[in-house]
Amino acid sequence: MRRSVLTALTTATVVAALLSGCGAGSSTGRSGSAGSSGSVPASTGPSGKITVLAAASLTGSFTTLGRRFEAAHPATTITFSFGASSTLATQIVQGAPADVFASASPKNMDQVTAAKAGGTPRTFARNVMEIAVPADNPAHITSLADLTRPGVKVALCAATVPCGAVARKVFANAKLAVTPVTTETDVKATLTKVELGEVDAGVVYVTDVLAAGSRVSGVPIPDSVNASTSYPIATLHASTNPALAKAFVDFVLSADGTATLTAAGFAEP
Repeated sequence: MRRSVLTALTTATVVAALLSGCGAGSSTGRSGSAGSSGSVPASTGPSGKITVLAAASLTGSFTTLGRRFEAAHPATTITFSFGASSTLATQIVQGAPADVFASASPKNMDQVTAAKAGGTPRTFARNVMEIAVPADNPAHITSLADLTRPGVKVALCAATVPCGAVARKVFANAKLAVTPVTTETDVKATLTKVELGEVDAGVVYVTDVLAAGSRVSGVPIPDSVNASTSYPIATLHASTNPALAKAFVDFVLSADGTATLTAAGFAEP
């Protein structure tokens, strides 16, 4: 009997020691410090949410970049608002909550930086113009000169919008006078007029013609008269998550970001 009691006490002591050891090991693991169990510190990657205001012509490529960024950083959410760069710049200056601005024109980015609303911009892409016509090209548009023919209906972006300003540079370079039947708020609205067959042609970015696929046909503009615009990006001083905002900007400027933009038809800066 005495031997049985001693055996039981010894067993209880060993079990208690083992449990105490396990408890200490678990505590070390939760703290994130390296111990005998080889635990790894928690990730310090970007997290949280940001809002990115971006030019309408970036809709497809930035949506793709946003999905890829979120896949690489599951603790993040990127929300986009696309529109005319001039409109977005005005919204930022007036205090619209946002974290990043990507403009289709240095002029509109300058508006933001002059108001001390954004950081130092960096150029990440360039774009040129192309004539978009309905898929069956009913007006038989084959050149810029065809846009001046009587009865040909042309859609352009408004002159205050980057795609409108660049289109007008093209006409000036070609010494042509083109009178549009409609001027739209941004490049996507202009392209929609072409897709619906409401106009015979529109002058938009080459990237938008590519993104539209079979819905439109593209008529190239000769390099000798074509015009381009540069795309700058910057974090905004009003950002509530500046670390994530910077991480997204860095991703856009990375090799992966450049490859995505190039695949969408943008040229490198």
